[in-house]
Amino acid sequence: MPAGPAPTWGLVATILAPPQEILRFAAYHLEAGAHRLHIYLDAPSPEAEARLSAHPKIRVTTCDASYWKQRSGKPPVKHQVRQSMNATHAYAKGPGVDWLIHMDVDEFLVSDPPVAAILGALPADQMISRVRPMEALAGAEGHYKAFIPPGPARTRIVEDIYPTFGRYVKGGFLSHLAGKIFIRTGLSDLRLQIHNAFQNGEMLSGPEQQAGIDVAHHHAKDWEQWLAAYRYRLQKGSYRAELGNPAQTGGMTLHQLFQTLEAERGEAGLRAFYDEVCAGTPALRERLARHGLHRRADLQLDACVARHFLG
Repeated sequence: MPAGPAPTWGLVATILAPPQEILRFAAYHLEAGAHRLHIYLDAPSPEAEARLSAHPKIRVTTCDASYWKQRSGKPPVKHQVRQSMNATHAYAKGPGVDWLIHMDVDEFLVSDPPVAAILGALPADQMISRVRPMEALAGAEGHYKAFIPPGPARTRIVEDIYPTFGRYVKGGFLSHLAGKIFIRTGLSDLRLQIHNAFQNGEMLSGPEQQAGIDVAHHHAKDWEQWLAAYRYRLQKGSYRAELGNPAQTGGMTLHQLFQTLEAERGEAGLRAFYDEVCAGTPALRERLARHGLHRRADLQLDACVARHFLG
């Protein structure tokens, strides 16, 4: 029996970023085969909106005061809540694809074989596909650290790669380990959150890691960019106080570690952490490779923009 057509897939993203970053994100995923992009602009961006809206596969929503008045009366304070509400909104209104994933503007799907082929090979009764992250090495374009699956060896591996700070950094990642999920469309009473999905109030489950595909997460481009984002992340983002389990991270959460480093050593303490855990030095790449955790990917973001938005 001949194989049926490959499934279509798309993404939803709530974005607050410069126009060129938004275009790179969109163009890359169009190049990767996305059939539909649902872009929610967290603040008005006329330049980005005009460029995106002109593309037939992109649907743009500007989340201004009138949008939130219709949705919830006023915009939720936390950006994580706004992201989840918009993702659920895109799913519920009919996203026009067979599979939908929530992404951030600094995340890029890297797959071999193509995304559609991976999704098309999944069992018909599998509702979600979890894509684990690989984290970009700062200052070393195209180099990434791979996800380490949970297990008894993870702590030992992380502490070998990061001898000073590894015990405080779960999985060796500054950003999330949960990854993102593709979810089949058409399910009723579905709430899509940043890393999970719930139907009728119950979290949907599936295999813990989809082979052949990663989320390339560009958490830190360089020292200056990391430091500029640090204060916000410490208070409201991925380093905030309520995240992390001290029992799993050397007795301190990442938030507590950063506060301690600042109190004791100031910016020099933060730089020491960055140099060991984030910076893509030859020494770090060698330690990652020793454990089979060094990855390469050439995303060619500007070339994608030229093909999809400048042609």
